[in-house]
Amino acid sequence: MSFDQPYAGMRVVDLSQGVAGPYAAMLLAQHGADVIKIEPADGDWARKLGQEYGDQSAFTVAANLGKRSISMDLKHPGCRAVLDKMIREADVFIEGFRPGVTDRLGYSYERLKEVNPKLIYVSVSGFGQAGLMRERPAMDPLLQAFTGFMSENIGGDDIPHRTPLIMIDMSTALYAQQAIAAALFAVRDQSVGRKIDVSLMEAAAAVQAVRLMDSYLEGPYRAASAPSGTFKTMDGWLQMIVVKNHEFERLCKAVGWTGFLIDARFATNSARREQADVLRAAAQDLFAGGTTSHWQAVLTEAGVQNEKVQTYREFAEHPQTEAVDAIAWLDQGGTNQLWPVPNVPGLARLENGTQRAAAPGLGEHTRQILHDLGYESAAIEQLMADGVVS
Repeated sequence: MSFDQPYAGMRVVDLSQGVAGPYAAMLLAQHGADVIKIEPADGDWARKLGQEYGDQSAFTVAANLGKRSISMDLKHPGCRAVLDKMIREADVFIEGFRPGVTDRLGYSYERLKEVNPKLIYVSVSGFGQAGLMRERPAMDPLLQAFTGFMSENIGGDDIPHRTPLIMIDMSTALYAQQAIAAALFAVRDQSVGRKIDVSLMEAAAAVQAVRLMDSYLEGPYRAASAPSGTFKTMDGWLQMIVVKNHEFERLCKAVGWTGFLIDARFATNSARREQADVLRAAAQDLFAGGTTSHWQAVLTEAGVQNEKVQTYREFAEHPQTEAVDAIAWLDQGGTNQLWPVPNVPGLARLENGTQRAAAPGLGEHTRQILHDLGYESAAIEQLMADGVVS
């Protein structure tokens, strides 16, 4: 065991598709686990989500780095014997089907814990394992709507908007991975494993904890401080945050707002929140008269928090991003360009050409995985001929 690869020697069987379950399993792979991704013959549906690059997409590259892929027909009667072999040697099993599907396929927790008593069994669902909505489809935008996020993410057009960064899928993966990590630590002293249920709905609530509580107790969103916000400049947009009294004083002195400094209506943050419309209008008029770089220089010199609203390309190519190695530039195939893949915080940086830094092609490791399970070449060919694997 090492700090870089603490899960070396562990095996994870990943039946999940999309982002939430696969990303959680990917994090285990990045910690050194042997993660076997099981896909149907036509692949994880996320391979065809958004722009396709060969048999990859941005979704599958992000969620499957460091895994091995085997293509199997879970409905084939001959599949159970192969999968049971994997389960006997596995530490973690992850599935992301709608509640009840794995039971019907024959891979329920009750059965698999008989195969491997110390197995950590993880179910990732949309709305949870109980309730009237348990079997409803649940992609990220639907959970953004259901859990209240969109009701407060109102644009200038007065329309509720979703965010495209699949924050609920990603946060579900993070909550799942931390639960798995704790279970792997605890199971060392136990004779049996456990089942972990994680849903997108619960993760969405948890990641929005502050806003959920504030909104429930105080009503719709109001900025926590003023004149914080996003403002149009002559050539772009600027984000500014002004919270503490001394920050407001610095802003006023830097931009010549001497009247605001002596006006009691703006003496405290709570008072400024009551006058947010006045302050925001003044700030917008001010910033519209100069370039983003000009106002960045003025505000930074004054010690006022601010940042240019950048594109993803600008962020990926920014000197600060490069200075901390936030992005790994990887060859994933499907395009002549290198992919800007974010390094996972706290882990060793991804190195192009290594297994950790490669997302597997569909069924790329089918033969290798079967060989590792003890199947001879003739048996592997028979499994393929029978349609058990491909």
